[in-house]
Amino acid sequence: MDAGAAVSRSSLPDSQAANRSIRRVIVLIKSSPARSSALALLVLPAAALTAGTVATPAAPAQQSQVPATLNDFFLPGTQPNELNQPIFESSSCVVCHANYDPDHEPYEQWAASMMGQAGRDPIFYATLAIANQDVDFGGESCLRCHAPGAWLDGRSTPTDGSSLDPLLGDLDGVNCHFCHRMVDPVADAANPPEDPSILAGLVTPALEEPHTGSFVIDPDDNRRGPFELVNFFFHQWRESPFHQESLMCATCHDVSNPLLEQQQDGTFQIGSLDSPHPTARKADMFPVERTYSEWAASVYAQDAIETGGRFGGDKTAVSSCQDCHMPDALGTGCNPNFAPPVRPDIPRHSFAGANSWVLRAIRSQYSDTDTGLTQQSVDDAVARNEAMLAAAASLEAVVEGGDLRVRITNMMGHKLPTGYGEGRRMWLDVRFFDAAGNLVLQRGGYDQLTADLDEQSTEVFEILHGIDAQMSAATGLPQGPSLHFLLNNTTDKDNRIPARGFRGAVYNAIGAKVIGAVYEDEQYWSETLFALPGAATRAEVRLFHQTTSKEYIEFLRDENVTDTKGQEAYQLWEMFGKSAPVEMGSVNLELADVGTLAPRPLALGKLRTTGERAEISFVGSTSASGGGGVVNLTGGDPNQIMVLFGSNGQGSLDRVNGTVNIVSGAQRYATVVLDANGEASIPLSFGPGDVGRDITFQAFFRDTADPVGLSMSNGLRVDVTH
Repeated sequence: MDAGAAVSRSSLPDSQAANRSIRRVIVLIKSSPARSSALALLVLPAAALTAGTVATPAAPAQQSQVPATLNDFFLPGTQPNELNQPIFESSSCVVCHANYDPDHEPYEQWAASMMGQAGRDPIFYATLAIANQDVDFGGESCLRCHAPGAWLDGRSTPTDGSSLDPLLGDLDGVNCHFCHRMVDPVADAANPPEDPSILAGLVTPALEEPHTGSFVIDPDDNRRGPFELVNFFFHQWRESPFHQESLMCATCHDVSNPLLEQQQDGTFQIGSLDSPHPTARKADMFPVERTYSEWAASVYAQDAIETGGRFGGDKTAVSSCQDCHMPDALGTGCNPNFAPPVRPDIPRHSFAGANSWVLRAIRSQYSDTDTGLTQQSVDDAVARNEAMLAAAASLEAVVEGGDLRVRITNMMGHKLPTGYGEGRRMWLDVRFFDAAGNLVLQRGGYDQLTADLDEQSTEVFEILHGIDAQMSAATGLPQGPSLHFLLNNTTDKDNRIPARGFRGAVYNAIGAKVIGAVYEDEQYWSETLFALPGAATRAEVRLFHQTTSKEYIEFLRDENVTDTKGQEAYQLWEMFGKSAPVEMGSVNLELADVGTLAPRPLALGKLRTTGERAEISFVGSTSASGGGGVVNLTGGDPNQIMVLFGSNGQGSLDRVNGTVNIVSGAQRYATVVLDANGEASIPLSFGPGDVGRDITFQAFFRDTADPVGLSMSNGLRVDVTH
C-alpha cells in the first residue's frame, strides 16, 4: 500500500505560512507488495532555501493507496489500439469548418467550450493527480473522457496524463473527430450500414446504457452527423440519427466509479481488485454524476417542452440535450466557399454550461495557436454560460405572514445544478432593508475577497459525498465528508432541485436520490422561508452559482503530494477572481406589496391518438384579492365533455396511460363542452378562504378515439396568496 500525507498550511509555523511560495515538504512512503520501498522527496524552491531554517513538520496521518490496476477500470466498448484510423487532431477540421462565421461555424464555438478544452483544464489535472494518489491507475477513469483520442491510441498510460501528446491533439479534449466517429451502441436499422459489424466485432458487447466513457467508435474514418450530404466528396461521411439523440451525451455525462460495487445491503465497496466490474452496469456502481439519467427521468425525455425560446436557438420547444446545449440556427455547416446548403437547423457547437472562469485560466496557460481561443471567443463563451445559468431557473418571492417565501423553479431537464458536483454549488442571497435604505440583515452573504460563504444562514444547493467506516479502514482516511472522488462511497447530501417529472422512486433507482431535502413527486422547485426582520420594508433576493468553491480548490492544493498541479490550479483560481459567483436571477420587492407566484405545470397530459397532448394553463391573478383569472385548455377532443377538478396538494399516479396529479378529496370546479377546436376557457376566482392553499387543477375529457375513452390534461399547481 502507498501511504502519504501533507502538512496543512494551518499547522505550519508562522514564518512558513507567511511565505505563500514555499511548497510543502512531503515524504511519500511506498510499501506496496508489488513495489520496492522508496522515499520520494519533493524539493523546495530555491527561494525557500534562503528564507531560514525549515521547521520539521508534524507527523502526517497515513493514507493507503488502493492497489488497483487498469483492469479495475475496464468498461465495454471500443478499446485502445483497435482503430484502423486514429482520432485526428481538431486542427485538421479548420480549413472547412472555421474562419467564416463565429456565430455558426462549428470550430470556434467548440474550441471555446469546456468540451474543446477538456484536456487543458487545470482543475481536471489537479483532480487527476489526487485520483492517482488515492487509487493506483485511478486516472484511467478520467482520461477516457477528457482525452478520448489519446486513450484510444494507447497514450493514457501512465494515468497521470504525462504521455498525452499536444502535437497529436491530445489536449483538445472531446474533439471533432472523436464525436463524429461515435457509433450508436443500440442496434437500429436507421443507423449506418457498417454498424452491425462494428458492434459484433467488439471484444465485449457494447452497453446499451453507455456511461463513464464506454463509447463505441467507428474504426475507420467515416465522419458521422445528423444530415445526408448530397454530392459530397471531401471525406467519407455517414448519416447518423444517433448524433441527435441524448443517449450520445450519456456516454460521458453519466459517470460511475467502476472500482466500487454495490453490495447486498445497498452500500458500495471496493470489489475484487485486478478485475473488471462484474456487470459494468452503472446501476451497480457508485454514482458520481447522473446528468443524463436525470434528463431521462424528466418530462423533456417524453416530449418537446415549450420554453418560449428560453434556451436559445430557433426551437422554442426543446427536448434533447442537443436542443439546449447545441441550439439550432440558420446557417451552413462548413465554409460557404465550398457551396454547402444553407440549413435552418445547423446545430451550434457552443456546448454552453455552467463554468464561469476556467476558460480564461486555460487561455493564460497556452497559446491561442494551440487552443484556438481568442479574447473575443472566450468572452462570448463565458457570456453564453452565464445566459444558460440565467435561463436555468425562475426566481420568485412573496411575503407570507411573518416570512419571505422564496421559490426557485428548475427550468432545466436535469437537476439544478448538475454535473460534477465537487466544488459546485448554488445559493440564495437575501438582503433586507429599512425605509431609509439601510441594510438590516443579510442571509447567504459571500465575501468576494476571502471567497467565504455564510452557509449557515441560507439554503445551499449541492451534492456532498463521503467515506464510510469500511472505506476509512481500507484507506486510512477519516470517515465522513470527503472530496476524494474515487474513494467516496456515500452521498451525505444532495438537495439539488430535481427536473420537472421528478419521482422519488425513479431518482432512487438511477442513483440520484434526494438527501437532506424533501421534494414531493412532480415537484421541481424549492421553497425557503426567511423570517422578516422587524424594521425591514424591502427585500432583495439573488440566486448565485459558483463553479469552484474555496473549500474544493484548497483541497486540491493541500492534498496533492504528487506534483504542483493543485498549487497551480489554486493560483489560477486566485488570479481569475476566485471563481466569482454568477447571478442567476434576482427579485426586488416591497414587503407591503401583495405578490403572486406563477402556476407550475406538472406531469404531461396524456398523449392522444392524434399525437396531441391536452394542456391547461392559467392566466390572471393567483391572489385572493387579485380578481382571479382563466383556466385555458387546448388539445382536447372537439365537442366532448370536459370536467375540471382541483385538489389540495398534488400527487403522481399512473392511470389509463396518463398521470393523475389531483389527489383524494378533489372537487369539481367546472363541467363544459369543448369547442370545435378541442378548447375551453373556464373563469376562476379565489377568496379569503383560499389563502395559503396549494391547489392542483387537472382536466379530464372524453376521447372518442381512445380505447379507454378517457383522456386528461397535465396537472397545474396554483398557490393562492393574500
